[in-house]
Amino acid sequence: MRRAVIAFTAFLGGLIILLSAGAANAWAEGEGLRGTLTFQGQPVNGVKITVTTESGAPVGEATSDAKGAWEVPVPATGKYTVKLDASTLPPNAAVRGGNLTRTPSVFEGNVSTVLFALVAADGAAQPGEEPEASAESRWWTRVAQLTFEGFNLGLIIALAAMGLSLIFGTTGLTNFAHGELVTLGAVFTFFFSSVVGLPVILAGVVAVVMGGAFGYLQDRYFWGVLRGRGTGLIGMMIISIGVALFLRYAILFFFGPQSLPYNEYAGQPGIDVGPITAAPKNFIAMGIELTVLIVAGLALLKTRTGKAARAVADNPALAASSGINVDRVIRIIWTAGGAVAALAGVMLGLSQNVQYQMGQDMLLLIFAGVTLGGLGTAFGALVGALVVGLFIQLSTLWVPPELKSLGALAVLIIVLLLRPQGILGRRERIG
Repeated sequence: MRRAVIAFTAFLGGLIILLSAGAANAWAEGEGLRGTLTFQGQPVNGVKITVTTESGAPVGEATSDAKGAWEVPVPATGKYTVKLDASTLPPNAAVRGGNLTRTPSVFEGNVSTVLFALVAADGAAQPGEEPEASAESRWWTRVAQLTFEGFNLGLIIALAAMGLSLIFGTTGLTNFAHGELVTLGAVFTFFFSSVVGLPVILAGVVAVVMGGAFGYLQDRYFWGVLRGRGTGLIGMMIISIGVALFLRYAILFFFGPQSLPYNEYAGQPGIDVGPITAAPKNFIAMGIELTVLIVAGLALLKTRTGKAARAVADNPALAASSGINVDRVIRIIWTAGGAVAALAGVMLGLSQNVQYQMGQDMLLLIFAGVTLGGLGTAFGALVGALVVGLFIQLSTLWVPPELKSLGALAVLIIVLLLRPQGILGRRERIG
């Protein structure tokens, strides 16, 4: 058994090295700076970006395209000054915090991403309205907008976190490759919609089915085999890190380093619902996410398979002695976990461009949601993910957007200090 694990690890390491060489070729164009400008969920075209060295020497200029993307190559590594021309922004948009300058560092062989968060520009006070009242009204409007965006983000995290939590509850595995299942959902949708030519909705359905099939195959021919050979949980966790690297670089090798939107719904205009402005696709996506989460929760509580999954999570040996096919239940959980993770990737692709690191970027937030809610609990993952999503978005009222994820980790630490088992963690678990 040990020889098999060592041989697989060596094989996986060799594949990672090969794919890394392909990834290096993909990035062989050199160093540069890039970014994507969006306002109220839509790309912003025609915004001028100027790049200079620290000493002020000009390096280059770029203008955001129809997808809101811009890129400027730089001659060497080092620190640069990136300035956004506010006069080229839409009349109702402004850079959050008013800071139009960024000073990123570029390292050898890397293209650094520069963030400019765009928000609604402050309007003038209405006739007869006190400036203080207008400022307070704008602040509460911003709170409402960020709360909506927080719920949207939290529901996407919850979809991915539910699968991760159920897999941990039934097998004890902390799967670091779960973020790549999210990426695969978005990449499959992009492929079937942009390359094959299917409508995005149908492409998303195909991606979810493929995500479920991939989850089944993982457990049937890989994780289940390792469990059968008695591989320890720590060893399996380390292997999952290797699987994550393999999948990430495989996606990079075949998909490339670019950041691309779905063909449909990319430029959908926003609508106003009270103080909230969002594209119709966001409201529909939130409805789908809520429906899936509710159905999954009810299935855990009411169906025979759901009750069997809860029994396996509580005591696998006792569940097996009661006549429950533990391997079959775990395989169903892996299938469902892969499907909902792929669905999370589909929804994340609607909110942002598709790129090979999107699942990796979400993984820390997924772990934070699972841990906050309570490891191994399905509804706990939902509650924890919503807390993380809301805190991340609302924290930008006081901290720069670049630091918003750090706030989520601070909440995670505080909750675990006060309640180590998480918000809903308790002796009897539901998943």
